[in-house]
Amino acid sequence: MNEEKLLVEMYTDGACSGNPGKGGYGCILRYMDKNLKYHEKELSAGYKLTTNNRMELMAVIVGLEALKQPCKVVISSDSKYFTDAFKQNWIDGWQKNNWKTAAKKPVKNVDLWKRLLIAMKPHDVEIVWIKGHSGHEFNERCDKLAVSAASGENLSDDV
Repeated sequence: MNEEKLLVEMYTDGACSGNPGKGGYGCILRYMDKNLKYHEKELSAGYKLTTNNRMELMAVIVGLEALKQPCKVVISSDSKYFTDAFKQNWIDGWQKNNWKTAAKKPVKNVDLWKRLLIAMKPHDVEIVWIKGHSGHEFNERCDKLAVSAASGENLSDDV
């Protein structure tokens, strides 16, 4: 019997103090169990020197990689960089052009785009753009996680 995939809501945000500069990401995963109870997991980390776009992508990657089974995932992000890559089909063009933009320049953050595509593969993914800093509860929480991670101690190297 084919069991329906678990529906997971994912909210993500990245932050950077200076661009490049110290950065961090925040991700919240939510799902409702069979008893109609919500479960949440928060993920975040900070980096010594990175960019905002890298942190936006890392938030999504880490969230997807945390899932232990194939899921239906609705990813809500305020990052046009991330959402437009899929909504405007940039990602398809980049791959067809051997990771070059329409202007024939190398795509930035190829390492993360490739990692993201691998992380997405087992899941049914829907991508939703939400306006940042507009009072959206989970976007605001992700922003706080990202900013806090960026200003924390023992920041990682962004390799």
